[in-house]
Amino acid sequence: MSTQGISIGIPAGADRAHGNTDFRRHLRLKRVALAPLAIDATAIVLAVLDVWLVIPDKAPTYSIYLSGLACLALAARRWLPFVVVLGTVPGFLTGWSQLAAMIALGMLATRKQTHWQVWVGAALVWACRFIQWPLSDFATLSWREHVLDAIYGVLVAGMPIAIGLLIGARAQLSQKLGELAASRDREQKLHADAVRAEERARLAREMHDVVSHDITLIAMQAGVLAAGSDSQSAQDTAKVIRQLSTRTLEELRSLVGVLRSGLADDGPQPGLGELDQLVKDCEVPVQLTVDSLPEQLPAKVSAAAYRTVQECLTNVRKHAPGASATVRILGAGDELNIEVCNASPRETVTPLPSGGHGLMGLAERARLLGGSFETSPTPDGGFRVRASYPVGS
Repeated sequence: MSTQGISIGIPAGADRAHGNTDFRRHLRLKRVALAPLAIDATAIVLAVLDVWLVIPDKAPTYSIYLSGLACLALAARRWLPFVVVLGTVPGFLTGWSQLAAMIALGMLATRKQTHWQVWVGAALVWACRFIQWPLSDFATLSWREHVLDAIYGVLVAGMPIAIGLLIGARAQLSQKLGELAASRDREQKLHADAVRAEERARLAREMHDVVSHDITLIAMQAGVLAAGSDSQSAQDTAKVIRQLSTRTLEELRSLVGVLRSGLADDGPQPGLGELDQLVKDCEVPVQLTVDSLPEQLPAKVSAAAYRTVQECLTNVRKHAPGASATVRILGAGDELNIEVCNASPRETVTPLPSGGHGLMGLAERARLLGGSFETSPTPDGGFRVRASYPVGS
């Protein structure tokens, strides 16, 4: 094993950072939920101020009530926009709720765009601005005043519709942009999947044509060595080499099949039940302790524990020849804890090829399963590996 300590796990402040993130997300969602209510309340207040500022001292009582009802009707403009426009018409015609009618018409245009209800509402708002109440006063107006009222009516009815159409067009544009972005993301994902599939196929070919071929030759040569040697020790060693080569070849063929299929490796994998055989075949003096294993152990956790012990014992054999190892596997609550510790090497260490990816792969596996992984040297010159995997649902 390498004597360089690494530690991969959840940072000490991760829980606090996660809590702060959840709190900020809650506040953001709350603000989003309260924004429409604030806008509606502001619209009602502005409509009431518009009525209150222009209402004469001796206004008819019914016109005051109708104007107030028109302002209060704005509370339902998001759900019943056309009905709210109709509800503001009496107050606008006989009273002073012009702003309330414009706000209601603007919401109707935003929701319905060019629907017939929008044009009906526009006609009603225009008529309320053009016609003066009482009708006797309307009949006494000159033609110039009628023309001016008609022009002002077009402005009063046209401006909310223009704003509503603009808002609706912006919403539609945002939706189209979102659809285009989603389509682009799907295309990029498909392209990435195609690239990965091509790379997996290339790796499968290389592993089948090169690695599998070499391992097969190793197994064959080991068989020849076992058959032609008179030494019992040489025969035993050759048999072990042949068994390991055969097992490695089977796992390699399974991996090639996974690469070619493009699927995740969800097939049968060795677990803690095969630890005894692993310890027996590892050619390292091992003291194995297994205690308090949960009754229902997830297959992925069992496979990860097996691979952890396997990699650690392999590293002991490679980097600390002659050293003994201690393996402790303990179930503690909703966690499975693994500790592999070896003493200092008793023989001269011969450097062997090593990419340093074994421990990194174990750390990545632990991270993906929501656990932790750490390594450190021991005071006596050995090495210690600790891993923890969650076993709860």
